[in-house]
Amino acid sequence: MRHTISVLVENKFGVLTRVAGLFSGRGYNIDSLNVAPTNDPTASRMTIVTRGDDATLEQIVKQLRKLANVMQVLDFREHEYVDRELALVKVSVDSKTRAEVMQITDIFRAKIVDVQPKTLTIEITGDESKLEKFLELMKAFGILDLTRTGRVAMPRK
Repeated sequence: MRHTISVLVENKFGVLTRVAGLFSGRGYNIDSLNVAPTNDPTASRMTIVTRGDDATLEQIVKQLRKLANVMQVLDFREHEYVDRELALVKVSVDSKTRAEVMQITDIFRAKIVDVQPKTLTIEITGDESKLEKFLELMKAFGILDLTRTGRVAMPRK
């Protein structure tokens, strides 16, 4: 089962290494990891998506709380939250397919951020399900390149 964990950490050298080391040292895999500053310049938020049963997740949360420079750990199994992901997708187009790709992009409320003679680069944000559906449709046209941010999440309260 996939789990999302939010970790508020002090914005200091080596914190990311310690968190990643906790996962690798115990044989836990990270599906996605997003780290960015918060509105407080001394803190950063890590959003970690990992897999495991409830017992595994409880161990991960306990170990994270013990790490130096960790200020807060939120296990989103216990809290309501909002999550989003961003992807940039470069799609192959020609004069026949360009309009169809643009129409699908519009339906998904995505945005074309670069236009070239034979490609369109599209920015799309949303939950993982929305991105997966969009990417499945774009495969028919030919995805030339793709990058995704991984999940970012915040508690609702």
